[in-house]
Amino acid sequence: MNTPQALLAFSLAAGLLTLTPGLDTALVLRTAATQGPRRAFAAAVGIGTGCLVWGVAAAVGAGALLTASTLAYTALKWAGAAYLVWMGLKMIAKPRDRFEPGAVAPTGGGVAGSLRRGLLTNLLNPKVGVFYISFLPQFVPTGAHPASFGVLLAGIHVVMGLAWAGLLIAATTPLAGLLRKASVIRGLDRITGGVFIAFGLRLALDRR
Repeated sequence: MNTPQALLAFSLAAGLLTLTPGLDTALVLRTAATQGPRRAFAAAVGIGTGCLVWGVAAAVGAGALLTASTLAYTALKWAGAAYLVWMGLKMIAKPRDRFEPGAVAPTGGGVAGSLRRGLLTNLLNPKVGVFYISFLPQFVPTGAHPASFGVLLAGIHVVMGLAWAGLLIAATTPLAGLLRKASVIRGLDRITGGVFIAFGLRLALDRR
């Protein structure tokens, strides 16, 4: 995989994952509906900062493993592949039929409080770290510096997340209603599960 192919593949996968509703989406929607667009976007910036911290840590860690130990990187690769396939099978077999933004409590402390809440919500979710460790390394093209390219990919994901948060905030009512439809949630979960399985298998078969 060359650099343009890696960027395109990652952008497609990360774009789909960004659209799939989760705790971060719930926090942005809830804050927008109850406390206004400024605080909602502050929460989104906090979430993006958390993603960037996880992404940089994962990229640097995976890069160091790749450079220092083929065995360690192989172990990480297989663990990441197993995680992605397991998550994909789980999402396909038991997709959610409900997503309720109101389940996330509003934040206090003004704009700074909303930013802090978004950051902590993301940093205290270990699934985000496991996802980045599993997902980023397989999109690093041959010959690229693993840590630097991984940070670039994490940055792309953060920009996508902020853009999606902006759309959520601008259209809180219709999008919140759409994300409450059972058929939409099930469809997104199954599609994302398929993406997880495909990339998990690709990671397992990687001959780096």
